[in-house]
Amino acid sequence: MAKEKVTIQDIADALGISRNTASKALNGIESIPDETRNKVIKKAIELKYKQFAFIESDSILTKSPKNIALLTENLPNTSHFGSTLISGLEKTISAEGYNLSIHIVRDFEQKSLSLPNNFDESNVDGIICIELFDLEYSNLITSLGIPTIFIDCSAFICYPDFQADILLMENEHSTYQLTKKLINGGYKSFGFIGDYNHCRSFNERWAGFNRALNEAGIRLDLAQCIVDEDRLFSSKPAWMDERLKEMDELPAAFVCANDYIAVSVMKSLKNLNHSIPQDIVICGFDNWPESMIVEPHLTTVHIYSNEMGIKAAEMLLSRINKPDQPYQVSHIFTKPLIRGTTPNLS
Repeated sequence: MAKEKVTIQDIADALGISRNTASKALNGIESIPDETRNKVIKKAIELKYKQFAFIESDSILTKSPKNIALLTENLPNTSHFGSTLISGLEKTISAEGYNLSIHIVRDFEQKSLSLPNNFDESNVDGIICIELFDLEYSNLITSLGIPTIFIDCSAFICYPDFQADILLMENEHSTYQLTKKLINGGYKSFGFIGDYNHCRSFNERWAGFNRALNEAGIRLDLAQCIVDEDRLFSSKPAWMDERLKEMDELPAAFVCANDYIAVSVMKSLKNLNHSIPQDIVICGFDNWPESMIVEPHLTTVHIYSNEMGIKAAEMLLSRINKPDQPYQVSHIFTKPLIRGTTPNLS
């Protein structure tokens, strides 16, 4: 029995669109969105419709080659480590002939598990995610089957089950080293400030902090920590002042999840008439530009952001070229910087 010819109606039915829309897409009518046209032509190739019957599905001409999409919740500003990271990233992929498109993932899109309107998965060769920390949304992205790398990730990701490469700055050992230096400097009580479940980086910094205390036999008093949800840290101007006021006794040292939090804590401590470092010492993480503007200058950890961008690009390009290789979790070394908020540390 002769095989029935594929019709435009077959294509339309397979995609759940009208025959008229499918016909217009195949005939190049400009009113049809590119995304719809690409899907129709791809389906026509799969079903071997007429003039598309001799085109292999893996050589679809409608796919724009050499395109990498960057997905992020917020476009990093010039003071954020991600800004320098994107610079190193873009230069590396451009040298290999790839274009970089940036897509902002809004809060409602994360909650509804939907992709940005301007993101067309059929035109993407690889995906880079920066600071997308929602686990369900991360799984949505990996389910697309497109080579993907996450720069930092959800604190709740289980590596063996996660279908993407991950790149982080080194967090645990540098925070461990800073905390140990404080212990060796004679400080006896410590508090951690930051939501340690906000992301993998914060979680690893929390782990390094606690490891140093455990090794020294120092008991952590959670009443001297502020580990509320990350969104609360910028909820209102006086929030940090209020949280610090609630403490019956401040610790001798605060270790903060990042510099943004540390600078906020410094301002609040000064508002409450505490002197830094005479009354309390403090350190952060990121080497944020403001860490060298505040007085005294903030002890922190330097991130090699440009190098992280280059490494992320190399990892993604490797994944694109060899999609079946084992997934990687990589860390780029960081460097503790001792400054005025923690004097007399060796």
